[in-house]
Amino acid sequence: MAEVVAKSANARLDALWRIYNASMSLFFGLAAYVQINDPDAAVWMVGYGVPSLLCALIGWWPHVTECAPWRRVADLHVLLSSAAVSILGWTLVKERVTDVFQREEGREFSGLLLTVFWLLLCRHSGRSPMGVCRVSAATAVALFPVVSWLYYHVHKELRVDWPSHCQDAL
Repeated sequence: MAEVVAKSANARLDALWRIYNASMSLFFGLAAYVQINDPDAAVWMVGYGVPSLLCALIGWWPHVTECAPWRRVADLHVLLSSAAVSILGWTLVKERVTDVFQREEGREFSGLLLTVFWLLLCRHSGRSPMGVCRVSAATAVALFPVVSWLYYHVHKELRVDWPSHCQDAL
């Protein structure tokens, strides 16, 4: 009986994991789309498009994270994003920025940091059944951008100082 309950719990966690990856794929895809009017759109569309594709693959085939091509693309993206996050983070610290989302560098920093966290969370997730710890972390990471985006979408007054290409993103 305990074995049946454990399998049922694992099946639920696996289903949640797939749903989270599908939703993060949609989120990253939307983030790539809204970059279309950005002055450096190509860079940011790739920056969000690659994680969108990688998450979609996990949503369809969770064991894809154990394939060398998936890991290499994810690792390269994490490496490049981590370098950019370091540079942007240093800029924010050096300029003593306290309201991160009011600066373009802060929004770029946050978006790239999110992709890094998510891809690291996905790394080797296909090896064994999904655990409560990973799914709980995924819940927190997946909810943050959605809640933040909704908050800034509803409170338009918080975006008045943003550049024009950020004003009409969504």
